Amino acid sequence: MITRITGKLIRLGEDMARLEVGAFEYELYVPEFVRRQLQSSIGAEVSLKTIQYIEGNPQGSRLTPRLIGFLSEAEIEFFDLVCSVDGMGVKKTLRAMVRPVREVAEAIEEQNVKELSLLPGIGPAMSERIVAKLRRKMAKFALMIAKDFPQVATSERSVLNEAFEALLSLGYNSVEAREKIDTVAATKVKLKSVEDVILAIYQQDRK
Repeated sequence: MITRITGKLIRLGEDMARLEVGAFEYELYVPEFVRRQLQSSIGAEVSLKTIQYIEGNPQGSRLTPRLIGFLSEAEIEFFDLVCSVDGMGVKKTLRAMVRPVREVAEAIEEQNVKELSLLPGIGPAMSERIVAKLRRKMAKFALMIAKDFPQVATSERSVLNEAFEALLSLGYNSVEAREKIDTVAATKVKLKSVEDVILAIYQQDRK
């Protein structure tokens, strides 16, 4: 399975990107929030993390493997979660994701069905279904910021250290991430999981 492609971005269409990798040229689908981040990189080398799916009718005669490109693992995780909602799926999620991940995640976390209904192909009924399934999983993505996404590893696996890594993966630098962790830790609230820490940080940011 192809999980990453690095090459020269030679074309960017409405929902696709073409990368030149040696003697080969690859075409990938990209959600709108990814396409916008790539606009300034045409002609430059980029690295996209990818997921693969099969397009076509299983009962039909032609099934085509497709790649979808993202800039971070967090974006892939968010996309997979939305795809998991009954009635969504890959193509519908691709078409709907025209807003930054953070904005969509905030709308889900705040149960803002009206805001979600403005996404292409997502009406009120589907918005309510998305909120019902994903609301308690969105605080992490509601903290995402638009910048590069460094990957940092650590030998310690405490809840706070894992939360620190999660913030780094969402685009925060080490100083910003440590400040947020320290602020939450100072409240003395019992935090049993990374999700508890991320939710506490999100709630602190909303004050």
